Amino acid sequence: MTTALYRRYRPDTFADVVGQEHVTTPLMQALRADRVNHAYLFSGPRGCGKTTSARILARCLNCEQGPTDTPCGSCPSCVELARGGAGSVDVVEIDAASHNGVDDARELRERAAFAPARDRYKIFILDEAHMVTPQGFNALLKLVEEPPPHVRFIFATTEPEKVIGTIRSRTHHYPFRLVPPPVLQGYLETLCEAEDVTVAGGVLPLVIRAGGGSVRDTLSVLDQLMAGSDDTGVSYDRAIALLGFTDATLLDDAVDAVAAADGGSLFDVVQRVMSTGHEPRRFVEDLLERLRDLLVLCAAGDAGVRALGAMPEDQLERMTGQARRLGLARASAAADLVNDALTHMVGATSPRLHLELLCARLLASDPGAAAPVAAAAPAAVAAAPAAAPVATPAPAPAPAPAPAPAPRPEPAPSAPVPAAASTAPATPARPAATAAAEPAAAAPSRTPAPAPASTPAPAAAPTADADAPAGGTADTELVRRRWPEVLGTLERWRVTWTLVSQNAQVSAVTDGVLNLAVSNPNLVSMLDGGKHAENLQLALRETLGMQLRITATAGPVAPAASAPRAPAPAARPASAPAPQRATAPTATAPVAAAATAPAPSSDAPPPWDVPPPEDEPPFHEEEISDDDARAADSGLSAAEILAKELGGTVIED
Repeated sequence: MTTALYRRYRPDTFADVVGQEHVTTPLMQALRADRVNHAYLFSGPRGCGKTTSARILARCLNCEQGPTDTPCGSCPSCVELARGGAGSVDVVEIDAASHNGVDDARELRERAAFAPARDRYKIFILDEAHMVTPQGFNALLKLVEEPPPHVRFIFATTEPEKVIGTIRSRTHHYPFRLVPPPVLQGYLETLCEAEDVTVAGGVLPLVIRAGGGSVRDTLSVLDQLMAGSDDTGVSYDRAIALLGFTDATLLDDAVDAVAAADGGSLFDVVQRVMSTGHEPRRFVEDLLERLRDLLVLCAAGDAGVRALGAMPEDQLERMTGQARRLGLARASAAADLVNDALTHMVGATSPRLHLELLCARLLASDPGAAAPVAAAAPAAVAAAPAAAPVATPAPAPAPAPAPAPAPRPEPAPSAPVPAAASTAPATPARPAATAAAEPAAAAPSRTPAPAPASTPAPAAAPTADADAPAGGTADTELVRRRWPEVLGTLERWRVTWTLVSQNAQVSAVTDGVLNLAVSNPNLVSMLDGGKHAENLQLALRETLGMQLRITATAGPVAPAASAPRAPAPAARPASAPAPQRATAPTATAPVAAAATAPAPSSDAPPPWDVPPPEDEPPFHEEEISDDDARAADSGLSAAEILAKELGGTVIED
């Protein structure tokens, strides 16, 4: 019969203690300086070295060459307290769980009165000290406060708060901690080499995870795997089956199915989990940990690889691709759903039912599934007004005689400014003369303000995606499906949004490069690098969690209906007459003013500097900008106007 692995490799010196340098270094310095206290309190989780460090401290104190920070290992005291030793008569280890009363405290006081039989100190090690009753601690209080010169106390406990304060205040408290995975992995590799056991890749991370940071628990798990290994060593499949963790293949298939919104594949994973005997709650827990790793990769990119620790290269490559396809927003939403399901599965009578409901919620949370349905609403609203589109006005007809003067309707109450208006750039002030003479009926001839950012994409977006060349990768389909969301984020930069939404479309996404097909060859250089490309990169990263480089080539583009916003007609009062010049080429010419005042001369200076009257309602974002008016007059887009005037360079305001 062999000795347990954690007993065979129990440390004999402070230098051999793993992952507790914050405790061992001060203790060694105190021993070198001969400033040892009469009582110590070692606390921390189980299996992290409290009792072992207490024995090492006893060896250092009673060594013939001591007190020293490194026991000699040859004197009788060092041999008796070493690994596998019989124990010293002057070092008393007491299990406080079974010796926790007043009578046991009185017996300890009587034993402390006698001098040590051979060594320098009589040392009492009280393990599980939190089990001592308050009465027992009170009986020991006087002895711990003023012990004889030859007595030293070492209390070891996992719950230091249960040790009464009067005892804690008379000790030097050293808190032990769980050992980090990188430190444990190096230690386990050393032990496997010493034991001459071959361990397959990916097994040691499973062992560390099962041990939970405790050195003793981790060595117990590794010892169990070594005992069941054959001549080929410890295999990954055997470790998975014995420890009950989910196979990485199942997790990969589940994440790929969620990213592709493939319900058949996802529920097939559930069937495989149940047929192979996996615990549903353990599968959900492992899936949550995988989503956590993907979130780290999405948020930190290449720097997140260091946070994941040691991982096989092939698995890291698969996870990087999963993080790119899933995106930061979807990965975060999926992790929230999995975490909620894991909470509700505690004590559930039907774990499989909860797992299947979780899969349905993960599929329902896919933002691309609801986009085509919600896109129909803006299209219907855009078709409601009878006015001709402002972006492509008809040629100007011959001037018609002015109609008879009509009574001026009462101004309609100001409509509330939409939420997106607070983030849109400010527009020029209205002329006072135009604002005073223009009735509300002229509102349909103007370009309305953009809808809030939450407005769904128009129904024409799928058509544009269908016309675009196929990228051949899942990244291309993902960007095309969520392109309206990207354009919605891009609206904070108005000029870039105009260039991209009216002149560009997704062509393909390959090797981290997004290629845009641009209808106007003159605008290719503006989108192929520069400020506008940087703005689009930032919008892609905020919306999809993808870091892509932007390139542009001349090519066919779908109609501008693929822009993520549809114009909504401005409200007019019930008493206002229908617009008389719906097809007028000029968006800023007031209809009512034409009946009462002659048209202003082209040579007359525009009254932009005239301040509005005090009773004039404030100007809202519904009014179009100068660039939009000039675009409507000339039949060109706002981006082409800017490019033409600035010599191919667009300067954002």
